[in-house]
Amino acid sequence: MSHRFSAIAAALAATVVLAGCHSAKALLPPNLRPPSETAGDPLKLAQQRLLEATPCCSSFADFSYRSMLPWQPQRFTLGSGSMVANLDGTHSYFLAFRLPTDVKLPYRLAVKSELNGRWLHASYLFAPTIVLLDEGFQPIRTEDIDLCEHMGWSDETTGAFGSVKIDSRKPRYLLVYSSARQQSGKTYWEQSPASFSTTTAASLKMNSAGSFSIPHGPDGSLWIGMMNTTYQKAIDSSVCGKPASGDGLLNSLSLPWGSSKTGSSR
Repeated sequence: MSHRFSAIAAALAATVVLAGCHSAKALLPPNLRPPSETAGDPLKLAQQRLLEATPCCSSFADFSYRSMLPWQPQRFTLGSGSMVANLDGTHSYFLAFRLPTDVKLPYRLAVKSELNGRWLHASYLFAPTIVLLDEGFQPIRTEDIDLCEHMGWSDETTGAFGSVKIDSRKPRYLLVYSSARQQSGKTYWEQSPASFSTTTAASLKMNSAGSFSIPHGPDGSLWIGMMNTTYQKAIDSSVCGKPASGDGLLNSLSLPWGSSKTGSSR
């Protein structure tokens, strides 16, 4: 009798294990699951949507610059439903602003791009290009912003950061879009799971270890505005690339007992 009971218990345990295998994926939060094989490539889908969109503007004078540049970084979402420009043969979503005329020079603009996607390996970034224009809407300066990753303790201090210095009164307007070079580029991304806070949304989205190159894409969330203390600290601590390997700190110091390269005296 006891043998039969043991066999039944073992069969029930096996059933539970098999059921657990099928339901394990359902029990995982969406941001901890690998990308679905049937969902398609989000980046390619976004690129196709942008390519099929009808542009509204093709010259710098076509844009509306009624909005003032925010006095601190503000979040903008670029994607389906946003207007599209065609600049130098490249489609791009865009933002356009008037620049302040009553601030002390020089001043800095802060930008931050958020990861677009719930799974790191399937995410991408909107990498901005800025154009500074004079009062006649003529371009003074065009620059692809280099983005550097910073993993903070909150969503506000996590993302790919960059900045722009303005040291002249001549620029009156700002256009933000993503050039062909930016859309085909990548940004270095380094992670250290030990530094994450499991209570933040940003942490839940980053559940892999190691370093990666995040591709740039046509859409996403971009923060832009006047530089503030929070953004300056994040930029100062950001990582722009994998550090070069060396011989270590001890080999770079002048030690009193000499080194094996010079030999020891007797």
